[in-house]
Amino acid sequence: MSSLQMIGDLTAGDRRVLAAVNGGASALSFVGSSFIVVCYLLFKELRKFSFKLVFFLALSDMLCSFFNIVGDPSNGFFCYAQGYSTHFFCVASFLWTTVIAFTLHRTVVRHKTDVEDLEPIFHLYVWGTSLVMTVMHSIGNNHGHLGVWCLTQTGRTGKVIHFIAFYAPLWGAILFNGFTYFQVIRMLNNARRMAAGMADHPRQFDARADMKALNRWGYYPLILIGSWAFGTINRIHDFIEPGQRIFWLSFLDVGMAALMGLFNSIAYGLNSSVRRAIYERLEFWCPDKLRRCLPSCLKLRGQEEESELVSLKIQDQQ
Repeated sequence: MSSLQMIGDLTAGDRRVLAAVNGGASALSFVGSSFIVVCYLLFKELRKFSFKLVFFLALSDMLCSFFNIVGDPSNGFFCYAQGYSTHFFCVASFLWTTVIAFTLHRTVVRHKTDVEDLEPIFHLYVWGTSLVMTVMHSIGNNHGHLGVWCLTQTGRTGKVIHFIAFYAPLWGAILFNGFTYFQVIRMLNNARRMAAGMADHPRQFDARADMKALNRWGYYPLILIGSWAFGTINRIHDFIEPGQRIFWLSFLDVGMAALMGLFNSIAYGLNSSVRRAIYERLEFWCPDKLRRCLPSCLKLRGQEEESELVSLKIQDQQ
């Protein structure tokens, strides 16, 4: 494709900026998600079912970011491979967030202990749905190649299929996660108030750590919203006004979507268990002077180690 060619209102310079933003943001997500994957593989104490779900989420983010970093391959086989692979693993990423939300809800709200037995169903649901959505995405005519994106649907029918194959399950996941975490947080808040009102009932955990975990769970649905809100708006605008792309909207679309893996790795992966595992290794290998220079986020006080709720409550039942 000629470097002087314009697509919509985006010049070759605009597309170079978008490609740079996509590559930089995807690299950050790749590093963040790879860090969680490496922690899971290295630290045996993290290999519990709860963190295994986070591992598969990080693995999907890592592969999605990797294929995003490929950037602007030439038309042909590699472009199609990038487009299909990115679509598959990005869909798998937000589907794994629904699995985590479902697991937390089933354990905390419904008091079920059979979540580990459902792991094969989880894999069938995530990878099977991702494959179906990717195959569906290939349907339609007029596949384009727009700088950062391969397999961009330029025809009206293709754009409708793209909405169905990507944005419909995406916003379905957002609604499901929001409703699920709302129920979990409401139940735990009620339980906390009841425990606080019983003078002879010992506290099960520190109140401040409890509220910290509750607030953290409340942020999880916002990750998908923040990552894909601009992309959704951009696709709707492109459907209504085809060929009239807005640069700043495309800039936010590309940048926020590519940062999804980084957001997930921070929210889901960097919990107290991971920080404790890292600090214990550093405490063993590093001299005293170097340990004193460690970031405060890696230094866990004894009370916090015992009382801080992990990202998934089911770790207490292992």
